[in-house]
Amino acid sequence: MNVFWFLPTHGDGRYLGTAEGARPVTLPYLRQIAQAADDLGYHGVLVPTGRSCEDAWAVASAMIPLTQRLRFLVAVRPGVVSPTWAARMASTVDRLSDGRLLVNVVTGGDPAESEGDGVFLKHDERYVVTDEFLGIWRRVMAGETVDFTGQHLRVKGAKILFPPLQAPHPPLYFGGSSPAAHALAARHIDVYLTWGEPPAAVAEKIADMRRRAAAEQRTVRFGIRLHVIVRETAEAAWAAANDLIRHLDDRTIAAAQQAFGRLDSEGQRRMAALHKGRRDALEVSPNLWAGVGLVRGGAGTALVGDADTVARRMKEYAELGIETFILSGYPHLEEAYRVAELLFPRLPVERRAAGVSPNLTGPFGEIIANDIVPHRSQS
Repeated sequence: MNVFWFLPTHGDGRYLGTAEGARPVTLPYLRQIAQAADDLGYHGVLVPTGRSCEDAWAVASAMIPLTQRLRFLVAVRPGVVSPTWAARMASTVDRLSDGRLLVNVVTGGDPAESEGDGVFLKHDERYVVTDEFLGIWRRVMAGETVDFTGQHLRVKGAKILFPPLQAPHPPLYFGGSSPAAHALAARHIDVYLTWGEPPAAVAEKIADMRRRAAAEQRTVRFGIRLHVIVRETAEAAWAAANDLIRHLDDRTIAAAQQAFGRLDSEGQRRMAALHKGRRDALEVSPNLWAGVGLVRGGAGTALVGDADTVARRMKEYAELGIETFILSGYPHLEEAYRVAELLFPRLPVERRAAGVSPNLTGPFGEIIANDIVPHRSQS
């Protein structure tokens, strides 16, 4: 099981939908989160993309020299940048990070944002562009010189001179719920990502993707994007979930849902259908809570509960075929520690060997009464 964390480049805080308890996106704050994730043993971090975010490639490049093992899942936007330029950029970041780059392919689900970036294409047309883009990108990254004329893209003599460290290229991640998205993933993608839908819906997606990939004589791995609210007791976890949205009012929720309504993303439509903009039935599957999606676009569900329960729910997804879990929680710095401390001992994740502690308080907390070394509770 590969567990990722999240860099909140669009802002962070203790509550949703309010400036109360908000935190600015600064280099020192992002550094704290990235270094915590690196030190705690997360497999990597997702760096989000979109006009509400700081640029993903600039942020990842800033974090690389500040971390040692952490991988960075960074977005490319087919149609916004050329495939050859994107290949050079990815190859450079992969080499300079010693092979710690993962590439997240984002077609875009907001027509207004796409038009602001100069892309005036309908939903399925964007997937045609993405298919052409990845066909060029993958060949260039593998060392080929490419001539290609497609419906939207054309290159002549496209190549890169400095190859990536990971051969033939850094792994490609991608999420999309429409038939066009599944067809694209089957042809090109290494790891297919779903947002946190109920297990039965996720199982249907995985089955469809496996059928499509088999038809392309390929195999695809699977991941899921979820928020997590985990505490030592279920009562504390659900109290924290309710506290996260306690500043939301009906007007804010309605404004957010109206904004999401302009999107042509099938995944966003499925997220909105889980809660329908209402606060009275947010547990849409056992321990799967849709409250985040009331005002947050994209991933809108959280696993909520005590550590044993949340770990069990994650293992249920793993039994379906999910091996990558991209998690987040508010605020992201504190929750990175909480999730690692409560969940990692209960999950089949690779644990780093403990080194020699540089100080006496290292692995066991504070000395009791200046004399007694504390031990872990047996309860």
